[in-house]
Amino acid sequence: MNIHRETLSRDGNLTAAGKCSGSFTPRLLVLSCAAAMSVISSPTLLAQSTSEQRAIEEIMVTSSTRRPESLADVNASVGVLSQEELTLVSHQHIQEVANRLAGVNINRNNGQESLTSIRSPVLTGSGACGAFLLAEQGIPLRAAGFCNVNELFDANSENASRIEVIRGPATAYYGSNAVHGMINVVLPDPHQGGDLTLEAGPRGTTRVNATLGMDYGNFKHMFLANGTSEKGYRADSGYDQQKLSWRYQYQTAGGVFLDGGFTVTNLNQETAGYVEGTDAYKDDVLRKTNPNPEAYRDNQSFRAWTRISKTLDNGWELVATPYYRKADLNFIQHFLPGAPTEDNQHSSVGMQFASYKDLDENTMLSFGLDTEMTQGSLLQEQRFPTTGSAFLVATIPVGKQYDYDVDATQLAPFAHFQRYWDNGWDISLGLRYERMEYDYDNRMLDGRTKEDGTPCAMGGCRYNRPADRSDSFGNWAPKFAVRYQINDTYNAQLRLNKGYRAPQATELYRLQNTQTVADLDAVEISSAEIGLDAAADAWQYAVTAYYMDKKNEIITDSSRINLNGSHTKHRGLELSGALDLNEQWRVSGAYNFARHTYENDDFSGGVNINGNDVDTAPRRFGSFQLRWQPMANLFTELEWVDSGPYYTNPENLNRYDGHDLFNLRTRWQASEDITLALNILNLTDVKYAERADFSFGNDRYFPGEPLRAFLSVNWKFN
Repeated sequence: MNIHRETLSRDGNLTAAGKCSGSFTPRLLVLSCAAAMSVISSPTLLAQSTSEQRAIEEIMVTSSTRRPESLADVNASVGVLSQEELTLVSHQHIQEVANRLAGVNINRNNGQESLTSIRSPVLTGSGACGAFLLAEQGIPLRAAGFCNVNELFDANSENASRIEVIRGPATAYYGSNAVHGMINVVLPDPHQGGDLTLEAGPRGTTRVNATLGMDYGNFKHMFLANGTSEKGYRADSGYDQQKLSWRYQYQTAGGVFLDGGFTVTNLNQETAGYVEGTDAYKDDVLRKTNPNPEAYRDNQSFRAWTRISKTLDNGWELVATPYYRKADLNFIQHFLPGAPTEDNQHSSVGMQFASYKDLDENTMLSFGLDTEMTQGSLLQEQRFPTTGSAFLVATIPVGKQYDYDVDATQLAPFAHFQRYWDNGWDISLGLRYERMEYDYDNRMLDGRTKEDGTPCAMGGCRYNRPADRSDSFGNWAPKFAVRYQINDTYNAQLRLNKGYRAPQATELYRLQNTQTVADLDAVEISSAEIGLDAAADAWQYAVTAYYMDKKNEIITDSSRINLNGSHTKHRGLELSGALDLNEQWRVSGAYNFARHTYENDDFSGGVNINGNDVDTAPRRFGSFQLRWQPMANLFTELEWVDSGPYYTNPENLNRYDGHDLFNLRTRWQASEDITLALNILNLTDVKYAERADFSFGNDRYFPGEPLRAFLSVNWKFN
């Protein structure tokens, strides 16, 4: 919901022409667009309200303290996408809507795959997903230590009532993996009635979305379902996806409130890999091809939870949320020599407990404890002989490469204190300690041999299986925030946070070459930010500047050894806002300027990368929306999405030039029950890359899709 920008100097060869209009330079872009942005408020606050401040106070969020609170009372960098905005965008992929928020830059790969960025580069690698806490109803989609870079497809975002994003290290209520930020998908509360949406698009794309709720007084429940079938723009790249959620609420006679449900998802995807060659995404023939027609991704997930809350006579509110989680992912690693198949799965039981006490009308104290136990496994095997050089053929034989189990335990006590004063000041203090323990069991022969124990030629097999072992990690995370309400319009904030993540199981136990033990420490990040928020009758804006220092980042070096080998810094300026020009017109947007750099001496390709930009880290990106509502039952939105240039390798020798996209969305409420919608994406039919990188001596791209339109009809019933 907050709209943010970043004003940072650029190195000469990364400078790009401004794009507010064809003749704008970057300086003019900043001056002219920032002038508009400084009086903008997020489209999530539209709601035809005569007071934007009142609208802010009416927005409730749960991601900060795990209980509903007014957004106006939250001292954190929280962005919110409302149900109205989610309905308008009607996203085929969560990237389309999440990137409307400040600080968020999710890359879409093929189908439902994604790589996340929140105040960070677009991070890759087996443990990169550990930098973000991705959740539904406040419960992480994957267990700590068992993340997956694509796990956002486990969330039922298509049926969400809102999506909340915390930028920067999350609050004391959330721990490991909330390093750069958190995305929490919130499902609607159950209510009477329902609706049905049918949508059709190009290449045989069909979607259905349905809700059905029933109200029996003290018991309410609702089903939320959606399904998508798409053939894919590229060869052999279609997918089928289904999601079902059930939500219930029950108030007992004894004052206990139960709020829970489940979500189950299924994805069957034919995966298209990178197209290779400089500017290959611009080639009309090449961009439709798939060099990996054998690749696929099958994913199933299930989560069930119940939030049990009761307020005691002494004023303490007790909230306990037991939950169960299961995830199973099977896919071909087409990006590795030999294209091995991986099957990873885990199941967890956990409990989130928190107690809250309002010491007086201006003071809140909270204590809590999170605990989780997980059983996970990973099987990696190669079904066909490796092709390529004699070295690859000799060191990557057919057969099982890894087969192990990992039991993990997470235990995290925390405390939070919040105090308001009548003079406009308020503070928030938080502290969390988290301990992660792993118990690893290798189900194969130890070492770097073939499955049958025979050695590989040319020095040994590529994959090395460590012996059974146990590992543990403990981390403290303090939080401090202070805010001053300058007057009825403006308030200023200062926040100091520390985040961390334990190494992921794959970083510890999926080793290569000569490495038999991964002696890893937890990744740690220190964050400082200052912000200014303002709101009046027709406008609202927010400006936030941040600085983050991340140490012990886990990398795989040129010898394929996992180690704490990277130190990076992250600084940026985020701008967000919206302005009601009149009753018919509104402009809104979010824009970011950022710089993410390597801070340690490390040689890649013979180049010392110290001081270089981290790859896949554009220094500017964001989006703007212009909305026109000529009558109460009709409105249209034109969206401009700007992605700036970025380097595609650590040496900063190759780059992607960025792109600009325009999307047009129109909704017409034909009657009280029927609404028609038309979404036209990539309106100017630009040839662009959803993601670009440089690897194995080649420029590689996931080509973006051309001009396309989706028509839908929605029927609401009681």
